[in-house]
Amino acid sequence: MAVHVLMNQKGGVGKSTLAMNLAAVKADVLTAPGDSESDSPVLAVSIDPQGSALWWAERVRELPFRIAQSHDNPELLRSLGSLPGIKHVIVDTPGWIGDTPGSSDNGPAGSALEEVMAAADLVIVPIVPEPLSFDPTARTIRKVLEPRGIRFKVVINNWDARDGKVDLQQTQEFVKAQGWPLANTVIRHYKVHARAAAEGLLVTEYAANRVGLQAREDIQRLCLELEVGGK
Repeated sequence: MAVHVLMNQKGGVGKSTLAMNLAAVKADVLTAPGDSESDSPVLAVSIDPQGSALWWAERVRELPFRIAQSHDNPELLRSLGSLPGIKHVIVDTPGWIGDTPGSSDNGPAGSALEEVMAAADLVIVPIVPEPLSFDPTARTIRKVLEPRGIRFKVVINNWDARDGKVDLQQTQEFVKAQGWPLANTVIRHYKVHARAAAEGLLVTEYAANRVGLQAREDIQRLCLELEVGGK
């Protein structure tokens, strides 16, 4: 079993979008035709009290994976690494996690984060290619992940190719200068991602046009890269 966690102190970097679409691609590969949501070996877990992932999932006509809202369910979180019938767990986290997630000041969400980090095989840290995301990303890694010895990988998300490569290259250089592992896959910006939650669509259901296929290819490549690199 592999537990992958999406985490960054900065909101708006696309954690929920990546979590839902990574789960969709995993389920597309691992779920047999005709199997129901309850048969899927893929589980998406949200510990964001706002429940964005669950809100999205409720709009999907046929959800291909299991989903749980668990910011206040410590028993489930403690068993993430040993759930029967589950091979992959993708966890979505809140937009603000603080520097000490387990602090009582953070309430149940803080305790949930500690449980999730204890179970994580890999934390995926999305960063958008703009300087405003650099400091929150650095705090997430230096104050939350590195002190706990948690394995992580930074993923550049929501890069708009129409803006040129300057912002992308600056972000790549920033990550590499810190000595952090950086995914080769870059998730490109498409409006279809922004509309997907409200329309109840997952990346595996996007229209089979150029944009839809390219958006799906990005997530598929990231899934493959994460698998090749280990759990």
